[in-house]
Amino acid sequence: MTCWTSCLSVLVGTLLLLHQQAYSDSSVLSHTGVRVKRGSLNASLAVTSEINTNDQCDYVMNISAADRCAFVKNTSDCKLGDGFINYLQAVFCLLPPDLSPLMVTLCVIWLLFLFFILGLTASKFFCPNLSAISTSLHLTHNVAGVTFLALGNGAPDIFSAIAAFSRPHTAGLAVGALFGAGIFVTTVVAGSVALVKPFAVASRPFLRDVIFYMVAVFWTYVILFRGTTTFGETLGYLGLYVVYVVTVIISAYIYNRQKRLINGRIEGVPHIQAEFESSDLYDDDVPCLPAGMHQPEYESEYRPLLQYTQSTSQILLSSLNPVDNRRWRRESWKWRVGKILKTPVEVLLLLCIPVVDLDKEDKNWRRPLNCLHLVTAPLVCVLVFQSGLFGHYLIEGQFPVWLLTFLLGLFLSAIVFCSTTNECPPRYHPIFSLVGFVVSAVLISAAASEVVSLLHMLGVVLSLSNTVLGLTLLAWGNSIGDCFSDITIARQGYPRMAISACFGGIIFNMLFGVGLGCLVQMMKSHTDVQLEPEGTLTWVLAGSLGLSLVFSFVVVPLSRFHLGRPYGIVLLVFYAAFLVVALLTEFGSI
Repeated sequence: MTCWTSCLSVLVGTLLLLHQQAYSDSSVLSHTGVRVKRGSLNASLAVTSEINTNDQCDYVMNISAADRCAFVKNTSDCKLGDGFINYLQAVFCLLPPDLSPLMVTLCVIWLLFLFFILGLTASKFFCPNLSAISTSLHLTHNVAGVTFLALGNGAPDIFSAIAAFSRPHTAGLAVGALFGAGIFVTTVVAGSVALVKPFAVASRPFLRDVIFYMVAVFWTYVILFRGTTTFGETLGYLGLYVVYVVTVIISAYIYNRQKRLINGRIEGVPHIQAEFESSDLYDDDVPCLPAGMHQPEYESEYRPLLQYTQSTSQILLSSLNPVDNRRWRRESWKWRVGKILKTPVEVLLLLCIPVVDLDKEDKNWRRPLNCLHLVTAPLVCVLVFQSGLFGHYLIEGQFPVWLLTFLLGLFLSAIVFCSTTNECPPRYHPIFSLVGFVVSAVLISAAASEVVSLLHMLGVVLSLSNTVLGLTLLAWGNSIGDCFSDITIARQGYPRMAISACFGGIIFNMLFGVGLGCLVQMMKSHTDVQLEPEGTLTWVLAGSLGLSLVFSFVVVPLSRFHLGRPYGIVLLVFYAAFLVVALLTEFGSI
């Protein structure tokens, strides 16, 4: 359900932006004041060569439709380094010029599918394996919540930011997405939770999260104002999150210690003890939850009394079947249609990514499928990592890396198959959770790179800045799933947990999205990262996010930490006003 709502939200945002294509065939370059005749490719190239800018590809819409293919092929800025597909060449060269709108529509559909892959991979494979890793390491709930679960919840945002920071021109996508997602979560999600279930928020975790997030936003604002960031500042970004994790651990320790002391003093008064425990029950709860939170499948209720032994082929076929027959009979036809559409992708992901579930009796051990994973998982990593760069690499110029990976995987698979049984998982089975984590991370990173390339193409075609695409399409696509998850949690009677997920997750996304994105870019270029703010819109975005945080920081304590419906309505109105101002700024009305 989360993935489909993400796709629908992205579609709505895309339709709202399509009207900007009306002036795409303009023959006047307003930036230079030079008039170019329609169809004059040489004149256009001459003008763009005189413009001292790296955004030459943005001027492709200022020439005639017949010459755009040659312009895209001859302009180095239009040759994107990341991603498997050059979407600009696909739009302008694959079909005749008259059919370019059709190609843009197909690219939008492909964008929806990529958002679907991001959500499905994160919720069904990335998050469960991270949970298994944290359990295997015997981490407490607080530590796991602010580390592994935060990474699982924010995986699409983090990898999208890293992919966007890989090119200076698309850095605005990362800034727009992180700030846009921050505003969306702190206003729309938090406001919706307050509307659905008014409640009293836990004071200390709320103030802690808001303060840390305000510091992260202010730090990002300073970096954008300076236009550059150094290696030390990047490490400081990551270090700030370490401080946040330590603060969560210490506060949880202090709270639990106080709780034990008070429980010891009032041990003989049960009603007072119950009142104390209920008052701060979620004071230091897990600050973020996996986006793909799902209901149990009632396995224990339907477990057969007489166990029977399945053959190896039966285990393999049942493991690759993502449809639960009992749930299929219970759910509505809408769910069934969605499941039918999701099944082919789920089967492909099941073939490549192992999932370890330590809550199950057999730890989700599927001997034939897990042995197959030892072949497919490393092969997928080699063929997908960095847009398949290593898939073409030859050892000593003769032996392909992918073939060596395939043979090694086949050898390991044969060893595991011969040394294990179908019924009992081996002692090293938790290692498969690490394999699943790596493979799902590689796939999410690849899908995020394609999303960034697609959005950059849409920005060129629709004459929109990367920032507005980031704060709308990318932010909505990555955050709408969390919105529905948190609202569902609030309706189930856990609004404190939902509001904690709102603020705890975006701190991780902001600090690690900017920190890791800049760090990866520094490792590639060996220079400081240059950030190019895209005009007034960037400052509107940063100022609106800071204003929403200051509003919550002041109003919530004044209302004695009670989040009611008026607070939720104000936040929703604030986001609507911000969106109007941002779009008017982008279109030049402000």
